[in-house]
Amino acid sequence: MVNCTTPKHSWPRPSYRFRGPTEPTSSKDGSVSDALENLIELLDLEPIEVNIFRGRSPEEHRQRVFGGQVAGQALVAAGRTVEKGRVHSLHAYFLRPGDPTVPILYEVDRIRDGRSFTTRRVVAIQHGHAIFNLSASFHIDEDGVSHQTKMPEAPDPEVTPTFKERMAPWAARMGDWYERPRPIDMRYVDPPIMEKIDGPREPRSRVWMRADGVLPEDPLLHACIVAYASDMTLLDSTMLPHRLSWDEPGLMVASMDHAMWFHRPFRADEWFLYSQESPSAYGALALARGQIYTKDGRLSVSVVQEGLVRVTDKERLAVLKSYGDQQV
Repeated sequence: MVNCTTPKHSWPRPSYRFRGPTEPTSSKDGSVSDALENLIELLDLEPIEVNIFRGRSPEEHRQRVFGGQVAGQALVAAGRTVEKGRVHSLHAYFLRPGDPTVPILYEVDRIRDGRSFTTRRVVAIQHGHAIFNLSASFHIDEDGVSHQTKMPEAPDPEVTPTFKERMAPWAARMGDWYERPRPIDMRYVDPPIMEKIDGPREPRSRVWMRADGVLPEDPLLHACIVAYASDMTLLDSTMLPHRLSWDEPGLMVASMDHAMWFHRPFRADEWFLYSQESPSAYGALALARGQIYTKDGRLSVSVVQEGLVRVTDKERLAVLKSYGDQQV
């Protein structure tokens, strides 16, 4: 769980030093990448009225707003109206595609301020319509029993190929997306969905992640960065058994809903292992779940998401269905 004491102003800013293009990525050297600085600013919503905030989108020429961005910004809006407690869960629905060319308004409903729990509801609005809604609950610190599942085995992130090293075979196919600076240092332990492996493949994936630099100390920001990152690779696991990839013609993939439970303290600028799997896909909907572990093995966050995986090419769909209901 992450402490979300209400900040009344922008994120606290350490004395940042920006990395040069040849410097190694490290969250220990007091530096931050330009991409991460941009993400921090993206999450620093503008308060325009009591319980109303305004957010913007990056100029990345996307067709729609990235779901992790809306989830992160909505959690910022909720957290900035909470006086005490830690965010311990959020439940959200993606209602309409977001328009990246116009700002997003976030309206916060202060559902309940209790002695132990605080509840907030946030609606994201564009063009007069709700595009996203989120419910978040905050809990004061309490003592209690503790147990957790064991972290899956994985090689050390420092010896795991970087994103560019892993994706180099498909650099031309990815175009500008390959060269684009990223706020999250992401390293695939298992082959990514771009890599077509012969034979059946389990719907499981492990990815090391961390923010690409040192974050301010505001714990709400760390929770929101992880909320942002949690939507980046989760649906990959739903496509692995079917040898599908995001850029495949005749395939529509989108997040439908998203839930997170924050269990234990963590820092988003230190390595965490995102262990992901998909237990089921049927009727163009696929379920994915993930567990986020700190490098020393503490289970910090659990994630569940349902996504739309719609194969619009009827011939391709017929081939995929001919394999039957796969047991993976």
